[in-house]
Amino acid sequence: MPEHQELRSILATDCGSTTTKAILIELIDGEYRLRVRGEAPTTVEAPYEDVTVGVLNAVREVEELSGRTLIRDRAIVRPQSGDEGVDAYVSTSSAGGGLQVMVVGLVRSMTAESAQRAALGAGAIVMDVLALDDGRRDYERIERMRELRPDMILISGGTDGGEVRRVVEMAELVAAANPQARLGANYELPVIFAGNEAAREPVREALERATQLTVVPNLRPSMEEENLSPARGEIQELFLQHVMAQAPGYPKLIDWTDADIMPTPAAVGELVQAVARRKDVNNVVGVDIGGATTDVFSVFDETFNRTVSANLGMSYSISNVLAEAGLSNILRWVAAHPDPTALSNDVRNKMVRPTTIPQQMLGLMVEQAVAREALRLAFDQHKMLASELKGVQRQRDISDAFGAGGAETLVNMMALDLIVGSGGVLSHAPRRSQAAMMMIDAFEPEGITRLRVDSIFMMPQLGVLATINERAAMEVFYRDCLVRLGTCIAPVGSAREGAPCVKVIVHRPSGDEEVDVAFGEMKLGTPAAGESVRVTVEPARGFDVGEGRGRSVEARVEGGVVGIIIDGRGRPLRLPADDATRIDAIRGWERALDVYPEQSLSGEAIEEEAGL
Repeated sequence: MPEHQELRSILATDCGSTTTKAILIELIDGEYRLRVRGEAPTTVEAPYEDVTVGVLNAVREVEELSGRTLIRDRAIVRPQSGDEGVDAYVSTSSAGGGLQVMVVGLVRSMTAESAQRAALGAGAIVMDVLALDDGRRDYERIERMRELRPDMILISGGTDGGEVRRVVEMAELVAAANPQARLGANYELPVIFAGNEAAREPVREALERATQLTVVPNLRPSMEEENLSPARGEIQELFLQHVMAQAPGYPKLIDWTDADIMPTPAAVGELVQAVARRKDVNNVVGVDIGGATTDVFSVFDETFNRTVSANLGMSYSISNVLAEAGLSNILRWVAAHPDPTALSNDVRNKMVRPTTIPQQMLGLMVEQAVAREALRLAFDQHKMLASELKGVQRQRDISDAFGAGGAETLVNMMALDLIVGSGGVLSHAPRRSQAAMMMIDAFEPEGITRLRVDSIFMMPQLGVLATINERAAMEVFYRDCLVRLGTCIAPVGSAREGAPCVKVIVHRPSGDEEVDVAFGEMKLGTPAAGESVRVTVEPARGFDVGEGRGRSVEARVEGGVVGIIIDGRGRPLRLPADDATRIDAIRGWERALDVYPEQSLSGEAIEEEAGL
């Protein structure tokens, strides 16, 4: 990769568990733009058992679409010469199920939770968290390690100068279990110790013979401090050197790339953090809802957190969403009375046939209702983990005395600037207003929040690109990847149905536009997709949009393909308890945002489709 000249072209791939996606980025008139994209099946399994086959197939599609030669002698041509080759090639991977890590700690809500944050931030799926207070006996912990067969184990425990004996006992449990990695008998399991520095030598004696042990600085050196970066960096390094090196074809792929191959979720996290470094964004939430998992990323006050809900997805894990959310919570978003048995069968059919899509409007409504619950549950889990340090001494109040106190979440919805949605159910929703509605209902943004979706899921490739050329990643992200849905204005508070809630004054050179919204209503302001306008938001008494109850806020907001969404339903969001009132309310909101075709919103049409 040329170090002293501007990159003229960049090829980036994402090797997913089922599909390998390739994009070609070129410098056009001084600006980086997406040229073309291609995809092909991932080939880590039989009969090919070589990940580079799928990469080359995806890149060949890019070749055909761009008219450029990118492959010679079954390798990526680098650097660019004339119209042949590219100046840089980068890649991410979640093939083979991604990076699967088990966390071992002392106290689940303290050092073990810090270790969990470190693993999640490195792009791992945390298979389980073992701790002294997890309620399991030693033999159960040993059985669990042997059963799960992780790619890697992260051991934490004890602040520096603190507990040693119990930390060593947990390490000895790992040695006794001698878990076999899922990648085969010849693979020496990597174990990272990131605990009390005084326990390093006895831990080394316990584990060095049975595992590939690496020692890094304590991730919880004191009660008041977390130091996650060394553990995160080592997880990614071991992922590249040990885990990926065992997968078929990866050594060849590693030789091709100009930057370390990153786990797909870690790359998305890099991009979210790059977005949060921009002047117009401080606090951001990103979500990727897939077939098996839902990843949530956030940056608040420069603190990055990522969580993965491994059993909340829209195909392989959709039955888990039904079980965890409950049928009633899913049906509350549907303005109809579908047969519960038929709905349950449809959900299970989606699990068995994950590539199917709804054939009728009611099926689409139900699928998007399931997506709301998957997003809501994943975000609830994220807010629990993205919290202030537990165990820090602080002044106790009466709520602590009765067990109601605890660490507060770092997720401040009123301070949130931007929500970015990704994943098939959001990126490929038939109408962009459907994606906006799902995100608003699931996340319940407060105050003034921008909404965007990833149009074709380029975030992983752009995330790894940001590590070598942030300018190129950001230019493509904002110009070719993101779809600006608009801005949500949502007052916090409650009132009786129909009472005044908020007035929004949109200031334009042609004149001001006033939109009055009553409590329980949603309305739409429609500036052009690329338009930025100044607004004055005047909440009614008892409602807050960021400056306190009843206080006005002036801000510049962006339009989008949906518009300015004024959500007068209050926060927290509560749907009407009465069934008929709830259905009327939902249909009113869907009409206001033009979520579904008008004819589909009639009660008769929906009930007929439901077979009632």
